[in-house]
Amino acid sequence: MEKLIITAAICGAEVTKEHNPAVPYTKEEMVREAKSAFEAGAAVIHVHVRWDDGTPTQDRERFREILDAIKEACPGVILIPSTGGATGMTPEERLQPTELFPEMATLDCGTCNFSDDIFVNDMPTMRAFGKRMIENGIKPEYECFEIGHLDTVLNMAKKGEVPGAPMQFNFVLGVNGCTPATPENLAFLVNKIPAGSTWTVTGVGRGAFPMAACGIIMGGNVRVGFEDHIYLGRGQKAQSNGELVAKVVRLAKELGREVANPDEARVILGLKK
Repeated sequence: MEKLIITAAICGAEVTKEHNPAVPYTKEEMVREAKSAFEAGAAVIHVHVRWDDGTPTQDRERFREILDAIKEACPGVILIPSTGGATGMTPEERLQPTELFPEMATLDCGTCNFSDDIFVNDMPTMRAFGKRMIENGIKPEYECFEIGHLDTVLNMAKKGEVPGAPMQFNFVLGVNGCTPATPENLAFLVNKIPAGSTWTVTGVGRGAFPMAACGIIMGGNVRVGFEDHIYLGRGQKAQSNGELVAKVVRLAKELGREVANPDEARVILGLKK
């Protein structure tokens, strides 16, 4: 098997300090959490940004400030800014980080229930996001929350509406209202991706570490972090994103997978020829 790429999603747009005081808002807190994850073994940091009061934003300059600070603190790390933002944001708002020409960014692959909210990604929105990423030379990480999302984005790739092979997928399982985090659902999705693709699994909430174990065993990659879950174990809140990453590293060691550094991850993801 190839080495394991670990992604840390360090804050998201929904989780707050009320859920876990270690959730980062400020630039300094974002750098602290990114560095803790990087030093623990994460090759990739998935980035949402907030204003200092915790309000989610897709502001381009806020992204620039945070991304530059993380790059300085974590030399060589792969950064994947979010174009998902928060529910209710317009496509124009959400696209702002693509104006910074990151090497990767997320591209959400369809509308879905998101607990009590609706996360809107209609076909015109997806086409606009795909066009921007093609124009700006950005490799998408295709975020699939539902089984139909995968079929949708594969059809779009065939039409040239989004970047094609090699494709990187992130299967986000366990969101309330979306596809449950089960080994069967993950196996179904993985068996449908094109040859030569890479994939990551994100287990939300209680599904975090069971899905991580599945990803490690099945030869995929793993995402953990405060965006998706805040507990290291039952009733034990993680003190940092680094603790969550370190647990995945321990699982990988026990299950016989080596962990990729950023340079190795770039080769696996097709970012470096």
